[in-house]
This record gives sequence, C-alpha cells and structure tokens, in this order.
Amino acid sequence: MIVTTKTLFEAAYGKYAIGAYNINNLEQVMGLFRGNVESQAPFIIQLSKGARTYTHKKMLEALIKTADEIFPEAIFAVHLDHGDEETCYDCINSGFYSSVMIDASHEDFEGNIATTRRVVEAAHAKGLVVEAELGQLGGVEEHVAVSEDRAHLTDPAQAREFVERSGCDSLAVAIGTSHGAFKFSGSQSLRFDVLSEIQKVLPGFPLVMHGSSSVPQEEVERINAAGGKLAGAKGVDADQFLRASQLGVTKINIDTDGRLVWTRVHREFFMQHPEQFDFRPVGKVFIAEYAKFIAAKNVKLGSAGQLEAIRAMLAKK
Repeated sequence: MIVTTKTLFEAAYGKYAIGAYNINNLEQVMGLFRGNVESQAPFIIQLSKGARTYTHKKMLEALIKTADEIFPEAIFAVHLDHGDEETCYDCINSGFYSSVMIDASHEDFEGNIATTRRVVEAAHAKGLVVEAELGQLGGVEEHVAVSEDRAHLTDPAQAREFVERSGCDSLAVAIGTSHGAFKFSGSQSLRFDVLSEIQKVLPGFPLVMHGSSSVPQEEVERINAAGGKLAGAKGVDADQFLRASQLGVTKINIDTDGRLVWTRVHREFFMQHPEQFDFRPVGKVFIAEYAKFIAAKNVKLGSAGQLEAIRAMLAKK
C-alpha cells in the first residue's frame, strides 16, 4: 500500500526513523520488499533522477506496482530523491509518487525558498508532500556533487524561517553526514548539538538525514578481498540512528550501503565461480542478501515491528 511520507512521519516522530532506500533495478526491488515485510517495517522507496533514466522511469514504476501486488502487506511511500525543479514537476504530474524532494540547496537562501515554494504549491495541489534541503552535504552521489569546501551545516537560526516561508513538509538537514562511501575521517561524527538546536526551533517538524549509509567495514573488507579498492571508506554509526530519531529525524536515507552489498555479492560470486556467465544465480543471492541487510538496518532504525501500528493508525483515518 502506497501512502504519503507525511503519514509515516506522523507515526514515527520522536520514536523511530523510517528507512528511505534507493532502488535501481528488479533485484533491489525484490530484496527491499522482502526485507521490509520480513522485519514488519514501513519504508520509503526512493527513486533518484539517475535511477529514473538508468532504464526508464516507467520501468521502475511498473516494478514497484507489481511488487505492491506481490507483497500486499507492505506499507510504503514512493519518493523522488534529490530532484531538480523540472523533475519534481514531472513526478508530481505522473500520478505515481507520494512525495518529492526539491533540492535547491545550491541556491542562496532566498532562491532556495522561492524554488521550494513553487514546487510546494504544485505538489500540494495534487495531494503530494515535499521535502526540501537547507545546508549542503559534501561528497558525490549520482548527479549530486558538492566539494568539501562548499559543504556547510544547516543554520538552526534559518531553519524556522525557511520552513514557514517555503511551506515544505519535511526538511533535510546537514549535520555532518556526506554522500558516498567516504563520509568521515578521524573522529568526525554526527553533530547532535546542531540537530538539537534545529529541533528546538522546529518542534514536532519531521527532519531528514541524507548521506546516512553506515558503510559496514565487513562489506568493504570483503569487496577489497575480492579485488575491490575502497581504502578509507567510512560511514555513519548505525547505533546513532535512534538518538537522531529522538531529536526529530523521521527519515534516514540509505543508498551507498545497498550498492556495497550488490558489489560484494557479485565480486565474490564470480571470483568463486569463474565458469559462470548466467546472471540469475548471483541475482538470487543478491536478493536474499539485500533482504537480510534491509531487515537488519530496520532494527537499527527502530522501524522493525512497527507495521501493525501503522496499519491500525490508517484504519482509524
């Protein structure tokens, strides 16, 4: 069942965070649904601009619609991740998405508000909700590339004004994470002090953490042992997710970790089976491994086991 992110945030706020997982192909879709159903967790499917052009946007939409039929017990939102204004309008008018993210964080404060406001008005007219971003994460992920010298944390003093003037329904905040597999060096970690200040000026308002893959070291080590070269890859400590959720974070974006699982499975499989050329056996291995990864991640997010409560809440509406 497809619902809006707003519905999921109402249930989660202050208690746990919803996992927002990027998908690009059939195997990811199947593993994602299996893992969330097995762990009884609500979730958010994220389609990026790059994913929508990897094959074709209608192909991914068809996969999601079919998975919704195969897994009728699943409750999830379909969300555009890091959309520009044109892509946001395309998704709003498609009739398929339940929420979109407009990323105008590269503009100045007034420009960000103006662009976000236009998208909000278009989305709200169709019953969709909008995520915006204030502050900029460093790193590279698909078409999003921000050098470390241009990255900056969200200013709590600006957050309330931005939300009030833009009309956005949730806010992605920069609190020390970054895109890609190389998020931290040394003793760097999440800036809970900044997050706490943002929650104080926006009490009860859903916040979002981008660039929050954990980059499990076991995955990195296994990839490197199978011929990869990911020296220095490091991510967000998953044990910090629940603390973030208590400070208003209701959505946590996870993309890189899924790519690491895919890379590890395929590198190991073909290294161990050099005679193989059939992609279906390794695809089956990945689906099972990705489902296991998703279920474990939902435990860290606190969303595991929450599906029945979501269902009960929906029944009352």
